[in-house]
Amino acid sequence: MYYIAVYDVAEKRVAKMLKLMRQYLHWIQNSVFEGELSKGKMEELIAKANRLMKKNEDSLIIFEMDSSKFVDKKIFGLDKTDKTSNFI
Repeated sequence: MYYIAVYDVAEKRVAKMLKLMRQYLHWIQNSVFEGELSKGKMEELIAKANRLMKKNEDSLIIFEMDSSKFVDKKIFGLDKTDKTSNFI
């Protein structure tokens, strides 16, 4: 499956969430990630994210598609996708 994940967490948890998300998906912009994952890997990511998050302060939104070929991505302004990667 192809996923787009967006999170909004308190400042004190941003670095931990960023590190976690980069282990699974490609970082495309501040708090926005995309990539192909198996259902099992996505469930693993969600479980780990839930342990980091405070339910009454933070949020995580995941968009799920059958394939990236059905996503028409248009970038306006600075394209950060070529400046980031999963490799730190």
